[in-house]
Amino acid sequence: MHSARGEATRRTLLVAALVIVGCGFIVAGAVALFVAFTPVPAISSFADREVTQSTKIYDRTGQVLLYDYNRDAKREVVPLAQISPNIANAVVAIEDSGFYEHGAIRLTSIVRAALADALGGSQGGSTITQQVVKNTLLTSKRSIVRKIHEWILAIKLEEHYSKNDILETYLNSVPMGGTLYGVESASEQYYGIPAADDDLAQGAYLAAMIQAPSYYSPYGQNVSALENRKNLVLARMKTLGLISAAQYEQASAEQVAFQPRGATGIEAPHFVFYILDYLEQKYGDQALAQGLKVTTTLDADLQTHAENIIAAAAPGLKQNFNASNEAMVAVDPATGQILAMVGSSDFFSTTTDGQYNAALADRQPGSTMKPFIYALALEDGYTRDTVVWDVPTQFSTSCGASDVFNNSSPCYAPVDFDGKYRGPMTFETALAQSINIPAIQVLYMVGIQNAINLAKSFGLATLGDASQYGLTIVLGGGEVRLLDLTSAYAGFANGGVVNPAAGILEIDDGAGNVLEKFAPSPARVLPANIANDINAMLSDNPARVPEYTLNSPLHFPGYDVAVKTGTTDDTRDAWVVGYTPSIAIGTWAGNNNNMPMVKNIAGLILAPSWHDIMAYALTKYPQTYFGEPDPIPASDPPMLTGTWQTPQGIHSLLYYFDKNDPLGGPPNPSDPQYSRWETAVSLWLANNPGAASTIPANIAQVPLSYGSAPAATSSLP
Repeated sequence: MHSARGEATRRTLLVAALVIVGCGFIVAGAVALFVAFTPVPAISSFADREVTQSTKIYDRTGQVLLYDYNRDAKREVVPLAQISPNIANAVVAIEDSGFYEHGAIRLTSIVRAALADALGGSQGGSTITQQVVKNTLLTSKRSIVRKIHEWILAIKLEEHYSKNDILETYLNSVPMGGTLYGVESASEQYYGIPAADDDLAQGAYLAAMIQAPSYYSPYGQNVSALENRKNLVLARMKTLGLISAAQYEQASAEQVAFQPRGATGIEAPHFVFYILDYLEQKYGDQALAQGLKVTTTLDADLQTHAENIIAAAAPGLKQNFNASNEAMVAVDPATGQILAMVGSSDFFSTTTDGQYNAALADRQPGSTMKPFIYALALEDGYTRDTVVWDVPTQFSTSCGASDVFNNSSPCYAPVDFDGKYRGPMTFETALAQSINIPAIQVLYMVGIQNAINLAKSFGLATLGDASQYGLTIVLGGGEVRLLDLTSAYAGFANGGVVNPAAGILEIDDGAGNVLEKFAPSPARVLPANIANDINAMLSDNPARVPEYTLNSPLHFPGYDVAVKTGTTDDTRDAWVVGYTPSIAIGTWAGNNNNMPMVKNIAGLILAPSWHDIMAYALTKYPQTYFGEPDPIPASDPPMLTGTWQTPQGIHSLLYYFDKNDPLGGPPNPSDPQYSRWETAVSLWLANNPGAASTIPANIAQVPLSYGSAPAATSSLP
């Protein structure tokens, strides 16, 4: 019985095996027939192929054409003999180092790419022959059928054409950025010379761009990434024995000059290239040749006015402040949509590196970091009227508490922009006037890493961690991008709800299918009442006095406009970021090479042009208001309601409660800053014996009067 059952099982397995083998032969036969009957296109037609479909980028109305990506496609076909070996060798080294040894496809690369795709990653597996097929015959749409077709055509090509023929075709058809196709057009555009004359470094740059032409564009934001990839190409060439160590060193150090980009056929250029980079990263460079219609978020009218205002301000910035560049971003707080982006004073300038997009550059934010620190303190239970002290203070535990004027390392006794001290201040006036020492006290109370975490939740992802900055983060340590900072402030305008910056409303392919459509993705990062407190503090025009007059460029009568200025202590970066519930506008000024400006405050450097842009925006967008902040409970401790002279005497905040629990926690005399802040207050009172009688007991009730306290221009506003 068991024997009969086993025999039946063996017969079943045999039949199954025969069926599988038979199916395999059928599939193999079908593939063989497919290969046999697949026509081989004339390779000469590849290089002659014209790009007939044009990707067009529009403003948010869909009516204003910002850029026609392939309108003036440039393709110049030259024989391989007229292409410098420096280019050919560099391309082979970085794109397909075994090109002359392997066949049309590499099975190991295919398997590796398949595994990467299955795991959700990306891994290039195409040979140069496959790329020729993909660049010239097939679409960039991914599918198994399309990939099999690519393999078959690649095999057929290598059966009929030499490796040099295929390489020549590749070098004449590969996308090289924008309207450029082939290395001849690229060499003439980037260097002003034919491809035959490119030296080793120039050839390596061209090879480096092929992987992502928009991302690695020498005119774009990722010049350092291009430099790194160029050096990778050279290193690969050295490893393969294509160049010597001496040639590698010389080419790595060579300073290659790129010609300026032409000035025709593009509106809002920095924004357009920001969008092109996005499209290339998400859909691949070949998608740009498939006739996309891209409707962006840009308000073309606001963009034009901003460009004109910034261009008009440029000569004065240079002459008066030694600032060669200004950038600007406008964002819709309710959606995160980018309404305007100006990356430089003049995109087409050859003397100021105008094609560098400073709106996407990492720069030190100065005092624009302070609202995030104060917001966190408000969440912890402090109030707008909490009293902090602008008095000489030694924060470093490595130095004596009374050594309040020693700011040499390891001591840390920072000063304000004007070198003056104002005594007791409320959160609101300290933030509005951007005073340093109170902001450092607030940062200490909330915790450095907590403050960084909050800022990152607002979208300031380029910040590091607490170990990199210490207490200096509140004065602008770290680096942020203008686009991210403006979007973060838009989160305050939107009641504590942040929307990621977005530049696309809709993308349609050549057949009219919608590939992508804007969908908001809001995230609450701050309670609405706390955001409203910050809005109230930053829009309180009287609280800015005496740093700014009541009729300063930061004020718009009849409108609720919150605004924060910032200047780094070395005056390398100046900022003005402001907002209403309808629009957030950020501006930056400085030098692309990080050279310092003439020492001054952002209000003088940037406020006039920021004001003019905001004034125009207020005529276009709804006149909305923040609303009144919640009242501060009268039952709160005196120091939280603006009363700095208490029954216990005159003391720092740490005297009254633990920094982590201002509404009830007992004080902690062992806190490392306790004795330092108490000493600082005592010394200031001793040096200002009339303060108790000349400064009102409750400073929250008199925002314009500080008795004999000195007038201030700014901390680091």
